Amino acid sequence: MTTLGTPLSPHATKVMLLGSGELGKEVLIALQRLGVETIAVDRYDHAPGQQVAHHTRTISMSDPAQLKALIEAEKPDLVVPEIEAIATAMLEQLEAASTVRVVPTARAARLTMDREGIRRLAAQTLGLPTSPFQFCDSLAELKSAIDGTQAQAGIGYPCIVKPVMSSSGKGQSKIDNPTEVEKAWDHAMAGGRVSHGRVIVEGFIDFDYEITLLTVRARGADGLIETHFCEPVGHIQVSGDYVESWQPHPMSAAALESARQIAKTVTDNLGLGRDGEPSGLGLFGVELFVKGDQVWFSEVSPRPHDTGLVTLTTQWQSEFELHARAILGLPVNTTLRNPGASAVIYGGVDAHGIVFDGVDEALRVPGTDLRLFGKPESFVKRRMGVALAFAADVQTARDNAKLAASKVLPRAVKP
Repeated sequence: MTTLGTPLSPHATKVMLLGSGELGKEVLIALQRLGVETIAVDRYDHAPGQQVAHHTRTISMSDPAQLKALIEAEKPDLVVPEIEAIATAMLEQLEAASTVRVVPTARAARLTMDREGIRRLAAQTLGLPTSPFQFCDSLAELKSAIDGTQAQAGIGYPCIVKPVMSSSGKGQSKIDNPTEVEKAWDHAMAGGRVSHGRVIVEGFIDFDYEITLLTVRARGADGLIETHFCEPVGHIQVSGDYVESWQPHPMSAAALESARQIAKTVTDNLGLGRDGEPSGLGLFGVELFVKGDQVWFSEVSPRPHDTGLVTLTTQWQSEFELHARAILGLPVNTTLRNPGASAVIYGGVDAHGIVFDGVDEALRVPGTDLRLFGKPESFVKRRMGVALAFAADVQTARDNAKLAASKVLPRAVKP
């Protein structure tokens, strides 16, 4: 039996989010609806999630000493990493000392904090199908990995270069010929979350489409962990950054079965605790490439996924509600309510405290809704909001979501 306390009381159930962007904001709202006391942590003040939490803290989450001091002072029941750039080794130490429980586990947070840990786990440990890949620490190594040597065949062209640690497609490039390699290296160095000096180069898969398979590990009535799947989320990325998603995405029965097997294999492993017990709970965003009935593993995030914002309008329980319920040990329901779509609203300008024109016009598009994230600073290509639409079919929902997004016009204002 799960017992939840009352916020701001001695018996409160306290959850700390490390990272409080737009995805974290929705998780915090879902937790608060269940009477959870929330602590929103980020590297800058007034992050979206900090605007709705009971408590806010601003620290450098990649600093082990700062992270340790904060967790020991706040004494949360759960720590929920919502970004990759966190001192995960310290989380492992605190979890090992039974200071706190990390969602899904501190080990999962460490393995997924950069592309190297999770790719080696998936391809080398679990034997999942992936694109060919190599990790490189210099421009010379990158050129050699692509072109090959006498002893080893190269990745070849076209290929994809990414920083080992980045988000929302930052620093990612597709290379079609040798003249683009140096530019891709420089772009990766500028786009990484931290100054790491390391990239992954992947062979290009000529896939038909890519999906996110939202996968939930939650406790059943018997107390054992069960795996649940949402309907596949289709999406379009530009330079690795999600710009549009929809649900459900049609798949053959064979491809869907393969996708679920891959997702369960990787999330089962990430759900293992220090003692090898399957203790990790929560929602995972598993990214997959699909061609016909063939499926390849791409990446996984042990938290809600940006493409899954569409579930705010498609499912009885959104990915954020599923995550909140699962980590608290509550039942989950991944049932699709109706087809729907999402379309990103970019900042369009570099400015602080922008305003949004056309919100009323956007909401006059049938079946639409908006989420304006409340980020204090806008950049031309920063995601500042998302338009959502539901309809009787996916194509209508996609058309309406894009139309609604196009009517929201961010604008800088003079001080």
